[in-house]
Amino acid sequence: MPVRLLRRLGTRDAALIVMGGIIGSGIFRNPSVVAQSVHAGRAMLAVWIAGGVVALLGAFVFAELAARRPRDGGLYAYMRDAYHPIVAFMYGWTLLLVSQSGGMAAAALTFAGYFQPLTGMSIDPTLLAFAVLAIFTITNCLGVREGSSLQNAFMVLKIAAIVWLVVVGFLAHPATSAHVAAVSSAPPFAAMAVAMIAVLFAYSGWQTSSFMTGELKDPARTLPRGMLWGVCAVVALYVLVNVVCLRVLGPVGLMQTTSPASDVLRAFMGARGAQLIAAIIALSTLGFLSNQILVSPRVYHAMAEDGVFFRQIAWLHPKTHVPVVAIVLQGAFAIAITFWKAYAQILGFVIGIDYLFFTLAAIALFIFRARDRAAGAPRAGYRVPLHPVPTALFALVSAATVVTTYVSSRENALVTACVLLVGVPVYFGFVALRRREGLTLAAPSAPTNLPD
Repeated sequence: MPVRLLRRLGTRDAALIVMGGIIGSGIFRNPSVVAQSVHAGRAMLAVWIAGGVVALLGAFVFAELAARRPRDGGLYAYMRDAYHPIVAFMYGWTLLLVSQSGGMAAAALTFAGYFQPLTGMSIDPTLLAFAVLAIFTITNCLGVREGSSLQNAFMVLKIAAIVWLVVVGFLAHPATSAHVAAVSSAPPFAAMAVAMIAVLFAYSGWQTSSFMTGELKDPARTLPRGMLWGVCAVVALYVLVNVVCLRVLGPVGLMQTTSPASDVLRAFMGARGAQLIAAIIALSTLGFLSNQILVSPRVYHAMAEDGVFFRQIAWLHPKTHVPVVAIVLQGAFAIAITFWKAYAQILGFVIGIDYLFFTLAAIALFIFRARDRAAGAPRAGYRVPLHPVPTALFALVSAATVVTTYVSSRENALVTACVLLVGVPVYFGFVALRRREGLTLAAPSAPTNLPD
């Protein structure tokens, strides 16, 4: 009997994976980034709420995609089935080359940067980042339940830390009148657009939960529920964090700081507050790192299963039933990037990639609905409320985010295009290799609303 991925994760796991993919260290700094673009307190909160609405629209879209195509690979599989395998490959290609691996390396180095001030131990940050990545890689090789439990534990701790920050914010003394005052005029559209980009990136990450479809129990039900619950919980936490930042620091104080969460805790706890927020940020980066090592190898496994990647990466351990080679590949790539200091400069060139594929995912839902209707497939267990309006709105906002990102830096657009285009000959190289081996490429999945 062939070794297959085991469905050991439920709705709670899916929700915590969603939250773990979103919450990193950005929420502890991004309120000040937004405040520097839009200076009025109400406008700041409006941007964060609007970003939460966009994230929720995205969760609606991905929830129905998961219900209609409960297959391995998530967003990778949606790109393959809606368009062409080359589109899906370019998505997986950018994950390994830039998005996931670079984000993991950055998270590991961020944790290492906070480790010495917190412990007093002098350890080379690069070596410490290497050690953390290696430990998480090994843990995830032991089984999906072990990897998910580690991710869940970090996520619960992160939630507790953010709730504590919110409670402290309501207990601390509010801002003085000098800091409550702010520019009263409405911020220009351009400023709102720039601020929205920072907010949308703070909310992004929920889509990675779709990578775990092959290991969720009844994914057509558990993934939509977990995605919606997880995104709603994050939106509530993010808005509350911004409320307490405005309450304690005021709009002007929030504009002037680069560490708003630290300033909120310092206002209540004094010098100990700064050390506590450093510990919270370090914990948050570890949780994000654990989440990414758990979810991203499932995409490379799906690519290998489809015949567009090295076939060894599709191998599953006969006892743990996890893609060990794919997990090790992801860990090794992230470790290599931690030693490549210049790589951090490349991350800025590809910030529009996520929302490019979000746009394609929203369009894919229209494609799947039309195909399933023509094929007489059973009604999906979850459907986007008031479709097509929310789906079209999410597609438009995602496309506008891509355009805004690239208009602000043509260099970013050029490098991003190069990263995507380089994947084209690589894809055809794997196709040719597959054909020489006498094997056929995997066909797109048939319309179905039932789990494997």
